[in-house]
Amino acid sequence: MSLNCTEIDKILEELDLEGSYIQKIVQSSYSVMVLHLYKNRPVNLLICLEPGACRLHETRQKIPKFDKPLRFMELLRSRLRGAKITKAEQLNHDRIVKLSLEAASGSLHLYIRLWSGAANMILTDNGVIVDAFYRRPSRHEISGESWREPEAAQPDTAAQPAKVYTIRSYDPALSFNEAIDQWYAQKAPVLSLEALRAEAEQFYGLKIEKLTRALEKLTAKKQSFLESGTLKHQGDILLANLYRIPPGASVIELEDYAEDNRIIHINLDPRKTAQENAAVYYERYKKAVSGLEALTDDIEASKRAIESLIAEREQLRHEENPHIIDKILRKKKIPAQQKHAAQEKERPGLTFYYQDWILYVGRTAAENDELLRHHVRGKDMWLHTRDYAGGYVFIKNKNGKTVPLPVLIAAGNLAVFYSKARRNGQADLYYTAVKNLRRAKNAPKGTVLPSNEKNLLIKLDQTILKQLEDSQERAEAHI
Repeated sequence: MSLNCTEIDKILEELDLEGSYIQKIVQSSYSVMVLHLYKNRPVNLLICLEPGACRLHETRQKIPKFDKPLRFMELLRSRLRGAKITKAEQLNHDRIVKLSLEAASGSLHLYIRLWSGAANMILTDNGVIVDAFYRRPSRHEISGESWREPEAAQPDTAAQPAKVYTIRSYDPALSFNEAIDQWYAQKAPVLSLEALRAEAEQFYGLKIEKLTRALEKLTAKKQSFLESGTLKHQGDILLANLYRIPPGASVIELEDYAEDNRIIHINLDPRKTAQENAAVYYERYKKAVSGLEALTDDIEASKRAIESLIAEREQLRHEENPHIIDKILRKKKIPAQQKHAAQEKERPGLTFYYQDWILYVGRTAAENDELLRHHVRGKDMWLHTRDYAGGYVFIKNKNGKTVPLPVLIAAGNLAVFYSKARRNGQADLYYTAVKNLRRAKNAPKGTVLPSNEKNLLIKLDQTILKQLEDSQERAEAHI
């Protein structure tokens, strides 16, 4: 329910805005703007243009900042910061509030129309629209258009008496501004605690359910990989009985020497020789073992993600400020491809933070190539394992600073961890500045030839890896 004209008059009467200075302007969502004012005391003037909840009043709620600068807010900041409100009035009891302002650029007027069907904020200069919160060409509410104040309706003696609007009942121990602030925090359809908490429960419930189902699938897949020893055993039996396998056979019955010589059936590819079929079983075994390590990591990551979501949901269950809940939900609902819209291009791979240094990890040839092309510079440091396939690790340069040894060792741990040397627990690395890398001609994507490289022997340190993992999770929590 939006404010009626009588309630708006009551709000303005209590606030006595004339003589107030605009110190700061914050937009907490797509429809809520807050002017931080000061006269005899600080006043946070909330302006909401949401249909069904259009209002203007003082708020004592903590107002979070929106994630990215928005057009109209930036305009108000540039034109109205430091401006003095010389007059605040409602025009013709029509739910249009006019703020007359003395700014550095001269006299301006800010019109706040609190109509649920056509709410807007319009800044004018000498009768010309500077800009509008909602640009509506059909109503001529765009930059450069002339602006005319709405005229008072002429009384019609033949018409029915005009409707009389009253102020809703409220606790007399509170000011009307305080009562309205509480009312909308508890009951408004857009920013009510009850509605937002229900929305949060649904959002986090679906997220947790989806991750739980994925975790169950990963666990089942891990169980099948744990039984991969059977593949190696079947390959051993085939090699031990090569002379018994006829060419072109699609299945063979052989004695299992490990199971009291019981007869087992082993499927074969008739297009391959007996030895080639054995090699196929060994290759499937190797892939299963390799996949088991990745699956274990994915399972642990899924468990941590579920625990994090449960903790966030519990925190929101106890949050009393609807604006904060609203901001968190809006941020969580931004599609992944839009989260880094402010950046030139979304960075691939993984990002870690260690002792205030930024580390990038490319896990595949495509990620390595993308990082090299668009996200690292000549003075950044590159690390890679010798004699083992693996991802590239980069340490972002800090002007005038040399990479400390602990940071170099941490980056080296990442290079070993995200390589085929992980099972060995150690590997030799080489490292050099990105400017010392050159692309290899006719080589696979991401392949580089280093020069002026130095050597480094790294043994995996679980303490360092845990610190890096924690730093990555903290960074993702703020995305």
